[in-house]
Amino acid sequence: MNCTLCPVSCGADRPSKAGACSASGIKIAKYYLHPYEEPPISFSKGSGCVFFCGCSLKCVFCQNYELSRNLCGKDISVSELADIFKQLEDQGADNINLVNPTHYVTDIAAAFEIYRPNIPVVYNTHGYEKVETLRLAERFTDIWLPDLKFMSAEGAKRYSARADYADYALPAIRYMAQKPAVFSKEGKMLSGCIVRHLILPLNAGEAVKAVNFVATLPKDVRFSLMSQYTPYGDIKDIPELNRRITKREYERVLSAAEAAGLKNVYVQDFSSADISFIPKWDY
Repeated sequence: MNCTLCPVSCGADRPSKAGACSASGIKIAKYYLHPYEEPPISFSKGSGCVFFCGCSLKCVFCQNYELSRNLCGKDISVSELADIFKQLEDQGADNINLVNPTHYVTDIAAAFEIYRPNIPVVYNTHGYEKVETLRLAERFTDIWLPDLKFMSAEGAKRYSARADYADYALPAIRYMAQKPAVFSKEGKMLSGCIVRHLILPLNAGEAVKAVNFVATLPKDVRFSLMSQYTPYGDIKDIPELNRRITKREYERVLSAAEAAGLKNVYVQDFSSADISFIPKWDY
């Protein structure tokens, strides 16, 4: 297959050759019941996360750096992936959470053809997406969980490998935001879209732009404003990333969300900005 799933469209002959995402066949680093997603996602017993390896975005500060650079992980087959979905469901997962799935969409779709759990499926993405790929993913996706990482080409170029991030992420998120929000009586999310933004040090202005963009989306879109940034990855030459954000920076963005009239906002306690919350990889 000459892969064109992500905006890079590198044309790699996967799975025989790795693409711009550094991935060839299916490779995962962990699957388990994750308790630290947004409340309606982790909900009661936890979100059944499957952490996929490789990434075409390659943010320098990536909290899952070992995965995004394909430095760890285990190769699995489509049928093994389907079995993982069933295992997580049997363990009581509140949903199946596909973490960084973009470059595996066709394999994931094939796994769901083998076994489709009777719980919601979450598409947990960095946001750097082609709408045509999202249309493929929509066949099995109940909940969209995209990051909105950068609003400017300057920020995207400084902190990732893709200066054109916003050119793709903004229309992709507009597409995902059309999913109607549906919750159970108990408050578990069954359908809809939660947009995330991780505030970076010295980037509160960029975060305010993200807030203002989210304010243009349908009103039932949820917004997760994350204060959890922890220095990690390949950031030695980027001075501002070698510290956590300040309360003043976070409060500035919260004030912008209030001013923009956003109602459905998830906020984080500063205790979440700790390396201990990064999962220990199994493979």
